[in-house]
Amino acid sequence: MSNIRPPLFLKPHIDCTLPETAMVMAAGLGKRMRPLTATRPKPLIDVAGKSLLDRALDGVAAAGIGHAVVNAHYFADQIEAAVKARKSPAAIEVSDERALLLETGGGIVNALPLIRGDAFYTINADNMWIDGPVDTLRLLAQRWNPATMDALLLLVPLARAHGYEGRGDFHMDGLGTLTPRRGLKMAPFVYSGVQIIARHLFDGEPVEPFTMWRAWNKALAKGRMAGISHPGLWFHVGTPASIGETEALLGEI
Repeated sequence: MSNIRPPLFLKPHIDCTLPETAMVMAAGLGKRMRPLTATRPKPLIDVAGKSLLDRALDGVAAAGIGHAVVNAHYFADQIEAAVKARKSPAAIEVSDERALLLETGGGIVNALPLIRGDAFYTINADNMWIDGPVDTLRLLAQRWNPATMDALLLLVPLARAHGYEGRGDFHMDGLGTLTPRRGLKMAPFVYSGVQIIARHLFDGEPVEPFTMWRAWNKALAKGRMAGISHPGLWFHVGTPASIGETEALLGEI
């Protein structure tokens, strides 16, 4: 377990209100997962008997969030069928990106008409988390403070980022303040693919391909971006080899 202290200023709110919507990012091409993605989208690949998409949506439902949006581009018909077959969350809508793959930021702009509330979750479908002592999505909601934040990221210590092969994404101090990794240096925290983000960061943005960094840079410039360290387990499932590695680790739990 990490010995890094939790952010001091991100104390639980007495009145914790969950965001109404969770958007699951499921539109990518999954190139690193080939040949498994030759006939199906990456979010529908099974890990330990359950698809990555179902695992993400199960987490949404378990947290008590009743509305989800799933974007779809590659094998979009299969994503739609998988969503239709589910009974929870109570309402799941598909944001259609068949015409153009819009990346993370553009995908959110395209989905905004479906998203409810001033802030919402985003969840990358190629990452898996196991809750710590508290439900992960509820933990984020407990720490979310719209008076001081426009984005709150769930981060994983690099040493515990199973399946991740990069150099890390962020530095985080004891107050939860984030600094992006620069150049070829290492950073001690990895973005888990789970966050709460404010809707207004996407105001005026066009429906075009762009990454989440366009929104994050707005929040960073105003000192309104924060992070918390995930107390549970996390897995990045990016390649065929990582499936077996993840399943072996899950078998040890």
